[in-house]
Amino acid sequence: MSETIAAVVVTYRSAGTIDECLARLRAAEGVGEIRIVDNDSDDDTLVVVQRHATQDLRVHFIANPDNPGFATACNQGAADSHAPWLVFINPDLMVEPDTLAQLRARAQAQSRPALLGVEQVDEHGHADGAVRRRDPDFAAMLRSPRQGAQLAVPADPSQSLQPVDAISGALMLMPRALYDQIGGWDAGYRLHAEDLDLCRRAREAGALVAVANDLQVVHLRGVSSRSRPFFVEWHKHRGLWRYFRKFEAPRRGPLVRVGVWLAIWVHALAQVPRLLRQKA
Repeated sequence: MSETIAAVVVTYRSAGTIDECLARLRAAEGVGEIRIVDNDSDDDTLVVVQRHATQDLRVHFIANPDNPGFATACNQGAADSHAPWLVFINPDLMVEPDTLAQLRARAQAQSRPALLGVEQVDEHGHADGAVRRRDPDFAAMLRSPRQGAQLAVPADPSQSLQPVDAISGALMLMPRALYDQIGGWDAGYRLHAEDLDLCRRAREAGALVAVANDLQVVHLRGVSSRSRPFFVEWHKHRGLWRYFRKFEAPRRGPLVRVGVWLAIWVHALAQVPRLLRQKA
């Protein structure tokens, strides 16, 4: 078990993708434990997960009676495993057989602890702009909520391992020692911005946060989120406000704090017409 990886997958209404996701994880090099934490799915997710658990002793699952949020579930999965490496993977993300082993090797080659992700594309091969991100710029948000909410950083093809402020929570690999050092995920987030928070705390602890640009996975993007767009949008902005209060508010004056609160929720309100059109 000295170099094995524990894969933690949080599910919610993931029946459409979790079968292939788990099949790929079971075939992945270096994976010694697979932990699925289900947040009260009302579809066939657990039926699929139970089938995999009966076929492979590495697969364990936790069935939550309610939905405590993504961060809490990630911590549950990590606590139920023992491998020295952790990878958090979305149930709609499909790894190749050598993806995780190669990513672990990149992390092991660094002179300091590393929190790493990979390039992600959709089923049509289009790259996901959220893979590489900068920290939220709240000053820019005050000038323009729409502009300030844009966090994407372009890929730099000249770097096989590109340092960034933050990576996507859809796939994050890190040594368990780093996870323990920073206290895991902040369970105060329900959905969204918890990955920004984890990356910032990892960097503050001296870790490298980076994307392996030459490793690629398919990410089918938010299968369960499509059925509840208003819930997702609400928690996205709520998470951003929590992030500001935690990292930025203590060094800002009251007028700036009020201004950022207004900018965040003005941006949230601006999403309503788009969400209504999507539901129509």
